[in-house]
Amino acid sequence: MFKWCASAGENGYAYETMEEFAGYIEAVLQVQKEMRIQKSRASAYPFSTEVFGKMWRMCTGRYKEGECSRKMKVLLYAKNKDTVLKSGVGRAMAMQEEFLEKRGVQITDDPKEDYDVVHLNTIFLSDYLMAKKAKHQGKKVIYHAHSTEEDFRNSFIGSNLIAPFFKMWIKKCYKTGDLILTPTNYSKFLLERYHIENPVQVISNGVDTQEFRRREEEREWFREKYGYQKSDKIIMSVGLYFERKGILDFVELARRMPQYQFIWFGYTPSYQIPKKVRDVLRTELPNLKFPGYLPKEELRLAYGCCDLFFFPSYEETEGIVVLEALASSIPVLLRDIPVYEDWLVEKQDVYKGKDNADFAMRIHQIMEGQIPRLTNAGLKKAKERDVRKQAALLQKTISDSLCGDVKASLFACVL
Repeated sequence: MFKWCASAGENGYAYETMEEFAGYIEAVLQVQKEMRIQKSRASAYPFSTEVFGKMWRMCTGRYKEGECSRKMKVLLYAKNKDTVLKSGVGRAMAMQEEFLEKRGVQITDDPKEDYDVVHLNTIFLSDYLMAKKAKHQGKKVIYHAHSTEEDFRNSFIGSNLIAPFFKMWIKKCYKTGDLILTPTNYSKFLLERYHIENPVQVISNGVDTQEFRRREEEREWFREKYGYQKSDKIIMSVGLYFERKGILDFVELARRMPQYQFIWFGYTPSYQIPKKVRDVLRTELPNLKFPGYLPKEELRLAYGCCDLFFFPSYEETEGIVVLEALASSIPVLLRDIPVYEDWLVEKQDVYKGKDNADFAMRIHQIMEGQIPRLTNAGLKKAKERDVRKQAALLQKTISDSLCGDVKASLFACVL
């Protein structure tokens, strides 16, 4: 019998027969097969049920509500804050800053600082350029849509003429947003009608119901400051000197109803408003006052010391002053316009009118106690939109925008 030597690889092994050699080869191949299986199992282990579960818990835990918010930093862009300070947009910006900070969100107004999300509230050129710069740097952009073509009309000199161009401009601004926020379902409807395809979410501007509340003890001080008698029945309104705000109707009703005192708080430079508005501001009636702009501290006293909040505005995206009046437990009379349809019910939360005849009737009924004041129901509505609740929702919205969808983040973690 001979010995057959396998010289391949010069391993020095010798085999008696070909069968013995074939058996060896088969054994080697089996070992290699088992090694490949083990390697394959090791490669697949990160995707096993056990590991997948661990990764799921780790990733979802990372996105618990508020956790991302504590780490993120928001640029609340405020270059034009002084320009809109005396408007509802200015008050909304102030509340955003105050109550987001109270919730532990890092806020900056300096674009030179590092940040994760830029939050824009105005539609000036600098805002648009800020949004474009942020997107170029890979930052998230949240655009707060306070303005529409509809509420731009009947405001400044020439506003109706340039309104279509204004619409084109705000669409250009809002389309830079990864997310658009707007205060009511009505304003969301308008934005969607503009064919803006970016996601739009409704978040109320909110009201501080702890600050705006009725204070009977301060009525005497307020009345003395503005020259009213204790027996006077006072009707107030708040807003810029815009025709859209219903200021012409306010003055007309003061003329028709001399038995009541009318006072309008707010201010717009005369060179910005049309002649018919300037003329009505010069109306001399013993029961009509235009004391100008009031800071927030005095305005909250005014709400609590007057007998009726009358807001005859023709167009709003929400109306922060309406929320302030509701929170102050003062009867509210509004124009019956679409923005209030789904959240303020006629004869339940507020009273509404379509024209001056309706308003005159309702004013008389409210001031003479002929119909319920509805202040408890109105206060409840204000509390539903309390700024603390809105800040929590805003924080979560910004966090979700920054952190992304949990499922997408999960696979990013695993892969």
